[in-house]
Amino acid sequence: MNTENKIVTAGIVDDDEIFTYGFKKLTAIRRLFDKILHFNNGKEAIDYLTDPQNSNHLPDVLFVDINMPVMNGWEFNAAFEEIKSQLGKNITIYTISSSVDLGDIRRAKNNPLIADYLLKPIDELYLAEIARKLQNPTDMERYN
Repeated sequence: MNTENKIVTAGIVDDDEIFTYGFKKLTAIRRLFDKILHFNNGKEAIDYLTDPQNSNHLPDVLFVDINMPVMNGWEFNAAFEEIKSQLGKNITIYTISSSVDLGDIRRAKNNPLIADYLLKPIDELYLAEIARKLQNPTDMERYN
């Protein structure tokens, strides 16, 4: 039985420079992910995911903000739904937002594409649990 953890790449899709900086610092200090990809909006993320040159460097998990310019989180989810079967890799999606709007929360919770809705600032222990489950895929309860 292989006891080594899987190498995990995370992607953050968010235009908030301060939040993104904090996310990268936290995950680096806690050594939660082996690599972090950053996209300022959903279109940048979709472009990266669909570029054949990146097919061997796709993230295992994406943390997607709702409110962004160019392509917001909801538009990203719709575009991702169209391309996910072509990616050749399961990518878990978490919606992140500072919005406590019950409509946003329900919309995310009712979308089978989205693993969970995380409020900013993201709970450090929950983020560590997400990373642990991704490093140990047999432990995953829900994997998109």
